[in-house]
Amino acid sequence: MKAKFIATTGIIAALYVAVTLLVAPFGFTEIQFRVSEMFNHLVAFSPSFMPGVVIGVFIANLFSPLGMYDLVFGVAHSIITLTLFIIICKFVKNIWARLIINSFLFTFTMFIIAFELHLAFEIPWSLFLWTWFTCAVGEFVVLTVGAPIMYLLNKRLNFKDLI
Repeated sequence: MKAKFIATTGIIAALYVAVTLLVAPFGFTEIQFRVSEMFNHLVAFSPSFMPGVVIGVFIANLFSPLGMYDLVFGVAHSIITLTLFIIICKFVKNIWARLIINSFLFTFTMFIIAFELHLAFEIPWSLFLWTWFTCAVGEFVVLTVGAPIMYLLNKRLNFKDLI
């Protein structure tokens, strides 16, 4: 592996962890307002950013009050959704379309996190759709606000050159 790739992966993971812990009370609850999720948009610019995001999710989830639940379901959610997104990106070249698709894909797959929360907190299954909705809203807000931010950062930094 190239040193540049390893360094960039480490920086992305560290940024994900730092931003997650900065707003920790809101990143591990039913609302799931995890600002660091905007780093998922990096994969719209290059699939090579996926390892940094996934490692960041894993390390951040080590600090989760949900313990093993978050390590398993949170990391699985990121791996599954980013893998689906990378496959979709093979057919979609427009960056704005990718950012929009990524926002909706992560919002939809929040049912994985809702399932985790139901197991961890023993929430009645009659409230599953409500939990999915609240998780999805938080994710959607973060990603839709994060999309133009990541787009503008890419204009300045040209993400593909960083990896």
